[in-house]
Amino acid sequence: MSDDNSPESLVAGLLHLLDVERVGDDAFRGRRKPGGIGRVYGGQVIAQALASAERTVDPDREVHSLHAYFLRGGSEDHEIDFVIARDFDGGSFSNRRVVASQQGRPILNLTASFHKREPGVSHAMEMPVVPQPEDLLNEAQLRDKYIEMVPPEMRALISQFRALEVKPVNPAAWAGLSGGEPKLETWFRAPAALPDDPRVHRAVLAYATDYSLLGTCTVPHKLSWMTGAVQGASLDHAVWFHDDFRVDDWLLYVTDSPWAGRARGFNRGRIYTRDGRLVAESAQEGLIRVRKKKDEAES
Repeated sequence: MSDDNSPESLVAGLLHLLDVERVGDDAFRGRRKPGGIGRVYGGQVIAQALASAERTVDPDREVHSLHAYFLRGGSEDHEIDFVIARDFDGGSFSNRRVVASQQGRPILNLTASFHKREPGVSHAMEMPVVPQPEDLLNEAQLRDKYIEMVPPEMRALISQFRALEVKPVNPAAWAGLSGGEPKLETWFRAPAALPDDPRVHRAVLAYATDYSLLGTCTVPHKLSWMTGAVQGASLDHAVWFHDDFRVDDWLLYVTDSPWAGRARGFNRGRIYTRDGRLVAESAQEGLIRVRKKKDEAES
């Protein structure tokens, strides 16, 4: 596998990362991110847990929801072990419980529900009117634009290439500069073709739902992850899968935060295709602590 930063190489690396290895009847192992440093990205653990659970369910049953609790921060120094409990297989639904652990210590619990496809009534909230992704800068270009506001010690971490291309609709809110309502709108996609397997697209979407969600509750307070002003961690995470989609085409992630307080923030997300179909939703509560500046901490 090439080590360059071309879109094809980055996407191939992401697919390799999310392709869990079966190590027992209901046991799987998730790879560690090559070159990863520090804490495991939460979306990776969720996506690998989902990929593990899906390997134990009949293909005609698609995941429609997952709910996860983060117990400990995972380390990128180690692989992740996933153990599946087959709690239920009924006429239309199946349920799986997953425990993710490293070195014998649980780091995440996840429950996923699967449903045979069947017809029913339908409605959906409309997609907001926003600029198209072709008219926006991507995250890498925005980092270069705002690099002077990033402390030197954080620039290497901030400048790492991501496997997905991300384009914030409101860059000033994304950078913690504008304040305003607690909401963000972000286009994202895999910048190279993905396999046709819907399970791959669901895993990549689950991976992506952790990108901008927690940061939504920092917008009104003009806080930015890039400056090191915030200590944050996901506490729980949920995703609902509504309809078919492809992650190698642009998707719009519309997030809002109805509440923050007591060092926690609650956030919700809706994901739309370019033609306006609502295909997935998410919710997350996370730890939000404001870091003291160095001179304040020493006073």
